[in-house]
Amino acid sequence: MRFSVDAWDPSYGTSVAGDDLADSSARVEVNLEVRAAAWRPMAVPAARGRSVAVPAAVLFVDGVRRVEARAWIHDLAPSGGRATAAAPAICASYACGVVCCCGQGAHLLGAHVRRGLFTAASHAVDLTTGGGRYRVRTAKDGPDGPTLALQQEMLELEVRIAARARGTHELVQTVDDDDHPLADVLPGEFGEGFGGQDGHAGQASQASQHTADRSAGQADDLLVVDGPLRGRTRLPRMLGFVKTHHTQYLPAAQHAVVGTLDRAERTPIFLLNNRRDASWDRFTWYLRLPSRPGAPWAGVARVECRADLPLDEAVALADLSQAVLPRFASQEFKDGRAPQNLYPIAGLERALRRRLGDAQLLYRSLRRAAAG
Repeated sequence: MRFSVDAWDPSYGTSVAGDDLADSSARVEVNLEVRAAAWRPMAVPAARGRSVAVPAAVLFVDGVRRVEARAWIHDLAPSGGRATAAAPAICASYACGVVCCCGQGAHLLGAHVRRGLFTAASHAVDLTTGGGRYRVRTAKDGPDGPTLALQQEMLELEVRIAARARGTHELVQTVDDDDHPLADVLPGEFGEGFGGQDGHAGQASQASQHTADRSAGQADDLLVVDGPLRGRTRLPRMLGFVKTHHTQYLPAAQHAVVGTLDRAERTPIFLLNNRRDASWDRFTWYLRLPSRPGAPWAGVARVECRADLPLDEAVALADLSQAVLPRFASQEFKDGRAPQNLYPIAGLERALRRRLGDAQLLYRSLRRAAAG
């Protein structure tokens, strides 16, 4: 009997969800970069005679969230009366940030921490507690409305902080919901080989170097967001990086090509088209990161870019992903989701979670506010 053990820590599940991937309802176009019948693993660009200009900086964007408490916003009742209905709500903390990996090392460009009260109740007001202020964020009606509103708020915050970081490549201090600066020291959090100087002094020096590089015309960069693009397509040179696979998008013949990929090889690009929502469309491809031998899909990630790009630009981004992303792949002894959990993303997630605050302390402060 031949078998393999999934490299991911069992607490994270597996990189391929379930024994069988669910079929996709999206229309898939595979006759793009090559004809469907000619699908095969695409070697690294150099082996195909293609040159790739590696960007001076790679910006990694990610966000984390934590629901501190689930709540109910009681309907308004006559004075002295008792409410007979209530709207669901969640009190959540969330943070988004950007890590830049460049010649000066890996360093934090921006991190923002916010707290929100997500509910459809029109009469809800900001909630002030001993652990901070939870600002009201409007959600749609329904039991899933608050959770969906939280996800949308995170996506929009990621786009804003990424645009700001890309626009200057300068250090942006961590801020909380009220824009008060927080301590921001991240020594050695982004993986071996990517640690720059420690503390604010080193980061300030890196920011100055970025400014000098921009004035010298060397400000090219690549933006990588953790997860699908999902509405985060407004910025140029942006890739979505998907670690876990839930859906089978490709026809059987092309799907089989994924399992034959060698390290740093990718599939030809294909187009996913949602008939009901054009904003969901994207070019995408599968890429195998460096990993030990294992199951056919071991070390495979799915990468995507905007669907409104010319085909040659999409192909150029796919080639660029082969040249850039494998060098950030994590190793099993350092990360439970190796190699797909890239070192800069893993370090950023740890840094952001620390900034969310103590969960038990925040929960108790919410209980006290509710009792008062």
